[in-house]
Amino acid sequence: MTRCSVQSAFHRAWQESGSNKRAHVHTLRHSYATHLLEAGVNLRLIQDHLGHRSPRTTALYTHLTRELRAALIEPLDQLMADL
Repeated sequence: MTRCSVQSAFHRAWQESGSNKRAHVHTLRHSYATHLLEAGVNLRLIQDHLGHRSPRTTALYTHLTRELRAALIEPLDQLMADL
């Protein structure tokens, strides 16, 4: 599959979706990394899987979602309960 055919397919799908958000094929990579993080995959494993040299690059790829933020509440409450 060529780069052009992937980009064309993505562009068509994006147009058909009716989304008003800016998106590119590369957006899928960011979404994939974020979904892996939400699924509990270790950030270091995501870094390796995406082929990043630096964890900073991977951190830029992943986005904090409501689900990820909510996942912090219970462990944080447990840590604070013992104080």
